[in-house]
Amino acid sequence: MTLPAPTYDLVLLLDPQAEEPTRTKIVADARTAIEAQGELLRHDEWGERALAYPIDRKASAIYHLLQFHVGETELLDGLDRTLQIADEVLRFRIIKLAPGVPPAPDMSAGASARRAEGDAAPAAPTPSAASAPAATSEPSAPSAPAAESPPSAPSAEDQPATEVAVGDPS
Repeated sequence: MTLPAPTYDLVLLLDPQAEEPTRTKIVADARTAIEAQGELLRHDEWGERALAYPIDRKASAIYHLLQFHVGETELLDGLDRTLQIADEVLRFRIIKLAPGVPPAPDMSAGASARRAEGDAAPAAPTPSAASAPAATSEPSAPSAPAAESPPSAPSAEDQPATEVAVGDPS
């Protein structure tokens, strides 16, 4: 029984100041090499994004993700050699994916707008989560009478919801 060809990710970070035809040629050459010796699964252009740290005094890069199957490592060596000498490539990484890894996220402009709207929805339950600790702190207040607490001790309402006033240990 033969095993399926492993899946690889190629992430390209291209210089945004390079000419568009040059950047297009780099991506097209990588796609052509992959399609000639393997199977291209997807190509996502993630657009220009800020870098975590400057690379060659550049604060942003144009990101591309290419996922592909390949059985022979000759393709990987060829891509590595070609992309290392291209001046317009700020960084690249070829990663062999483990079986069962979920698919890459959709990082297109429309998807990021949908994610931003989706992130706003989970933020709404946060105030109700803040009101839930107030409900849990109310039952703890009758269990510790105010007369037994020293005057300098904070009341149950002043304490965070994770702490429960049981009584003064002294």
